[in-house]
Amino acid sequence: MTDFTATRAMFHLPEGVIYLDGNSLGPLPRAAMDRMHGTLRDEWGEMLITGWNRAGWMTQPRRLGDRIGRLIGAEAGQVVLGDTLSIKVYQALAAALDLRPDRRVILTDSGNFPSDLYMAEGLIRALDRGHELRIVAPEEVAGAITDEVAVTLITEVDYRNGRLHDMADLTARAHAAGAVTVWDLAHSAGALPVDVAGAGADFAVGCTYKYLNGGPGAPAFIYVAPRHAETAFPALSGWLGHEAPFAFEPAYRPGAGIERMRVGTPPVLAMAALEAALDVWDGVDMDDLRARSIELSEMFIKGVEAACPMLQLASPRDPAQRGSQVSFRFDDGYAAMQALIARGVIGDFRAPDIMRFGFTPLYISEAEVEIAIRIVTDVMQNRLWDVPEHRTRHAVT
Repeated sequence: MTDFTATRAMFHLPEGVIYLDGNSLGPLPRAAMDRMHGTLRDEWGEMLITGWNRAGWMTQPRRLGDRIGRLIGAEAGQVVLGDTLSIKVYQALAAALDLRPDRRVILTDSGNFPSDLYMAEGLIRALDRGHELRIVAPEEVAGAITDEVAVTLITEVDYRNGRLHDMADLTARAHAAGAVTVWDLAHSAGALPVDVAGAGADFAVGCTYKYLNGGPGAPAFIYVAPRHAETAFPALSGWLGHEAPFAFEPAYRPGAGIERMRVGTPPVLAMAALEAALDVWDGVDMDDLRARSIELSEMFIKGVEAACPMLQLASPRDPAQRGSQVSFRFDDGYAAMQALIARGVIGDFRAPDIMRFGFTPLYISEAEVEIAIRIVTDVMQNRLWDVPEHRTRHAVT
């Protein structure tokens, strides 16, 4: 059994704060401070440029990729780190489209994260081959997978309401229709068990600063199924995706396997923090994590709904149909969330009216959920949100 008391002790959590926003930015792992300090002092400071070889900076994206691969059910050697999630979406989608040159439809849903849609639109313009981004409601995806579809671009867990897509079912439907799948695991990796290999996913991407606690701006990852690894062509053919980066050849030759999905220089300092964050997962069983996540979220929903009828549950009621977050709708949701934050319960807001709360068993306990319910009840029943200072919008919501 996973010891969640032990994992909690591995994080720095400010006094008086109940942090229910790990679905947006994970808290600081205590070991990350020492790990980054060591990288700065002992590696960059003492080794200088020799750190690329002596400290293993150049191979770090693959080493960390394998550690993330365990959490998403990937085969060894099929995940690599680097760049941002938007970049990885672009890479995966471009490579997937290249595998279906006779088709022109990219199928996605209206619950997908807008940045994924923006990257798809930009790629369509760049290719200028008549591709179409077809957007349907989340519940209509299965029925929309036809033989017109080249690629399905789906985020497994809806960032707004936590709705969970069935990866295995939709992947099977896509393959039966001759389509290729790209899965965005931004709200899945570290939140619930994922099995990209078992589901037969073709490509998957994700970020590491949410449930994986890698820190603000932590690098993204990309997975390519072994059957595509040697043929998928990277649209962003950066020098570190070259077969021989230090040969400095004038023409591009894709590297072997997942190496070709590397683009630019690895963010060594960010990866140092992420490496420390991944240490927390060494003793975590994903099934235990999922069970505890459901317990905490069910407890929160029951308590909030009993006391706050003005809040409407936006997440699926069946816990098997949602990720590790709970969302409520409220017309003045932004102001209400600011009032909660002022009281030490940190969640976040997504337009137009979604109040989001993330449940991460690595550091959230039942006792904290009970306190959070009491604070939410006080704020909502006594309209503590209805003051000018809580209505002023900040740049980040």
